[in-house]
Amino acid sequence: MANKILFINQEISPYVPDTTLSVMGRDLPSKMQEEGLEIRTFMPKWGNINERRGQLHEVIRLSGMNLVIDDTDHPLIIKVASIPQTRLQVYFIDNDDYFMKRKMATDENGEEYDDNGERAIFFARGVLETVKKLRWSPDVIHCQGWMGYIVPLFIKAAYNSEPAFADTKVVTSVFADGLKKNIGNNFKNCLEFKDVTVDSLSAYKDDFDFMELGKLAIDNSDAVVEAEEGANPELIAYAKSKGIPVLAYPGEDYTVAYKKFYEEL
Repeated sequence: MANKILFINQEISPYVPDTTLSVMGRDLPSKMQEEGLEIRTFMPKWGNINERRGQLHEVIRLSGMNLVIDDTDHPLIIKVASIPQTRLQVYFIDNDDYFMKRKMATDENGEEYDDNGERAIFFARGVLETVKKLRWSPDVIHCQGWMGYIVPLFIKAAYNSEPAFADTKVVTSVFADGLKKNIGNNFKNCLEFKDVTVDSLSAYKDDFDFMELGKLAIDNSDAVVEAEEGANPELIAYAKSKGIPVLAYPGEDYTVAYKKFYEEL
């Protein structure tokens, strides 16, 4: 029975502008909480988030860990806030280099950041390390948006011996939008952590792009959700070819379908 759901969201309204992703990032956890499920919700602390307006504050007891990516230490900062008019608490993953003075996927000129892959790695590890510190064991981890696409790999190959994630099932949502440009030739080296090595990633192209990232997520997921009409058809077809459960787009009134999907995992 899936009673505890960890939502790993790329975007959540009202902290960032309304998009399909950010509205789903807000509404789905809220609806599952209303259904009586115990949830935790995470997103990146993008640089365009107004901390004062959103009433974010740092959680000192969860902050302070250093995450090593490509031989460089990156301090992990955890912030928290509650969405007005809901009972939904959101944890934010922050870091000076990756998030603080920078926007979301693209810079002021609309150019995608060259290190978006590294940012996603930091985000994934930051979330999982924080969940461990919370001493909370999710039954299901639901990743929404490419920023969470590395989480399935880490759950299956790097955190698989952690008691917090021993029985966790991973769900990946596929949306229509993704990244346009490659996320770096050094991405496989940056991914290395515990049992995740460059050799273990040999099935994937060295030049990682959005499709490769999506396949990496699907290969390590227990189920996939078609999160909107027109969700990336190539990734949906890939998930079906793998024989894992795929929830077809259930329409705008999706609460019952999602809850049942979690319970059947």
